Amino acid sequence: MAAMLRALALALLCLVVPAHASDRIDTIARVKRSVVAVGTFDPDRSPAFLFRGTGFAVGDGTTIATNAHVLPPRIDTAHNEVLAILVPGEGRDATRVREVRRGAVDDGSDLALLKLDGTPLLPLALHGAASVREGQEVLITGFPLGGILGAFAATNRGMISAITPLAIPQDRAADLDPAVIRRLNSGSYRVFQLDATAYPGNSGSPVYDPATGAVLGIVNMVFVKGTKEAALTHPSGITYAVPATHLQALLQAR
Repeated sequence: MAAMLRALALALLCLVVPAHASDRIDTIARVKRSVVAVGTFDPDRSPAFLFRGTGFAVGDGTTIATNAHVLPPRIDTAHNEVLAILVPGEGRDATRVREVRRGAVDDGSDLALLKLDGTPLLPLALHGAASVREGQEVLITGFPLGGILGAFAATNRGMISAITPLAIPQDRAADLDPAVIRRLNSGSYRVFQLDATAYPGNSGSPVYDPATGAVLGIVNMVFVKGTKEAALTHPSGITYAVPATHLQALLQAR
């Protein structure tokens, strides 16, 4: 009888594990259709598209969410440069360049919205931060080192290691830089600390639930890390994400 129960349990495990893996595979494939490379495009230069970071479609599919620091400080309109996204093609379809317009920007949470004309992309749903828990598994899809490796979206797996204040008071006054002071004065909100490794180019990537694809946060590789680790001279390898609650607020305030 015990042998039969063990055999039955093993058979059930073999059925359950592939189902979970299949769900994750389907979720990644669906999310990748919404993730784009953000940069500038000038047909007269080489390369024509200059990569700056990652973004993803939200709302009705004509809005792209990314980090504010991903946006270029200026656009050289005199030389036909425009703000643009690269939409990776599916299968044999070629990657498409689509022009976008700068929309709402929230420097406090380092989030920005871009507006896209024409055919909408598949939007991702946003999830509030209230039910997010430490230890929760997440996926990140974006373009790590996109300027070098090209517009090939990659997905990393990790978990939420901590839900921590954005700015932590430093032990010594000498460790306080302007970014930390601004955050302490304006009121520090909480961010997600992740054990997944993100790279330059992942800024603006969605952090999402493996089962549903709902976005929990947005990877931030400059603003948050610069604030939380102002005293470090070398990156620690810790990745942070701004909760999607702040993106929801920016969308509603447009």
